[in-house]
Amino acid sequence: MNKTETKSSQVSDEELIKRFQDGDLYAFDLIVHRYKDALFNFTYRYLGSSQEAEDVVQETFLRIFRNRHAYRQIAKFSTWIYTIASNLAKTELRKRKRRRQVYTSDMGFDDREFEIEDIHADTERVVDSALTEKLIQDAINRLPEKFKKVIVLVDVQELSYEEVSKIMRIPLGTIKSRVNRARLKLQEMLKDIAEIHLHT
Repeated sequence: MNKTETKSSQVSDEELIKRFQDGDLYAFDLIVHRYKDALFNFTYRYLGSSQEAEDVVQETFLRIFRNRHAYRQIAKFSTWIYTIASNLAKTELRKRKRRRQVYTSDMGFDDREFEIEDIHADTERVVDSALTEKLIQDAINRLPEKFKKVIVLVDVQELSYEEVSKIMRIPLGTIKSRVNRARLKLQEMLKDIAEIHLHT
């Protein structure tokens, strides 16, 4: 890492967005470099689709670029950018659900029946009782939306409860409760998958 990179890494997010607001396009490049992987990881965990995750990340940065003057330093920049990405991901999920409902209706399937997922999927990926990344992702995908988002933000992105509360606009106590319930549900699902593998 050269001196320029070292110096730029020490600049806060809030200082970078201020520079960008003042017309420094390089500051925007640094914001993209700093957040692109983390945002992709978050949206991929939430959506379960790399293509949709990439689209959401690109749209997030596009909105940051267009609406840079909307940011005010009364909140952390990370909270602002994750809120944008979170809202876009939620919109994508709604679009997906509508597309699925139209498709299943055209095919003559009952939508509730179509949404039932195979809980035995990918059990062969359990090796020596260690659950793989794919299985964990599958388990996260099966969580209800309200639990999936908090577990990704807290346990995958390692954001604080306070930040997640601001991003989702939900009381702190509710966030903590949902995280605990999400963790319990994940443990139950992963335990079931492991037991299925042991008996096959």
